[in-house]
Amino acid sequence: MDSDNAIGAAVQLEPLREKVALALAILLTFGGGFMYAQRPPMKAEKPAPRATHSIVSADFKKIDPAMVKSGGTLFRSHCAFCHGADARGGETGPNLLRAEVVLDDVNGNEIAPIVHGARVSKGMPKFNLSMKQIQDIAAFLHQQIENAALYGTYKILNIVDGNANAGKEYFYGAGRCSTCHSVTGDLAHIGSKDKPVQIQQKIVDPRSSLGPDRDPVIATVMLPNGQSFTGVLDHIDDFNVALTTSSDHYHSFSRHDDVPKVVLKDPLAFHNEMLTKYTDTEIHNLTAYLVSLK
Repeated sequence: MDSDNAIGAAVQLEPLREKVALALAILLTFGGGFMYAQRPPMKAEKPAPRATHSIVSADFKKIDPAMVKSGGTLFRSHCAFCHGADARGGETGPNLLRAEVVLDDVNGNEIAPIVHGARVSKGMPKFNLSMKQIQDIAAFLHQQIENAALYGTYKILNIVDGNANAGKEYFYGAGRCSTCHSVTGDLAHIGSKDKPVQIQQKIVDPRSSLGPDRDPVIATVMLPNGQSFTGVLDHIDDFNVALTTSSDHYHSFSRHDDVPKVVLKDPLAFHNEMLTKYTDTEIHNLTAYLVSLK
């Protein structure tokens, strides 16, 4: 085809292209709507129901606050001496926030047999607690797990809301803190070295904040034959006591009532005693005073 004929053909095709373009526009504007209107609407799938029970569901906000409060009190009086005040583990008990039996527990069903003596042979003492009390403890543990899971997502509120002057009076007075601690010695510049939440943790749970190798509990076991062993306490309950001597020898003894006699020397015994006496105001005032020690 020569150039003149090619140009002529292009001129003749131009009206056809315009018609095709117009037809496509009409189809997209109206035809598509008709086609979609004929398609049956999709049904929204209902989400699968989530398992729930009286303590906790997939929505952790449904944990009963009253059960958590009661369970926390019960846990601190019966369990914290082994498992730590926050259930993250102590000198003789494991971290319960990672324990499979706690993670699998529903309304105390997994925890109850253990509390009632299923693991006495493994060093877990038996406690005479009702099922309701165990369920409260389970609620507390589930709440602790939830708190740990959300640790990196929630904002810690300002805890320095106490009266620093009142805290100073408590430090040198009723709290008897100055009998063991010094603001120019072990606590010098603590307000610059530690965050407020860390300072408060040292007040209410000093052993966990210091680490297991600081201020250990020293145990002396006196056998009926007059022989005695002294060392760092590894474990103690109603049935067994174990310690490691200065020569790095591990000793374990079965117990029956007060035989053998066991004497414990805990450098932090006063702190443990004060846990039952501190008021919220005293803790916040003391925290405010220590934070001011820059």
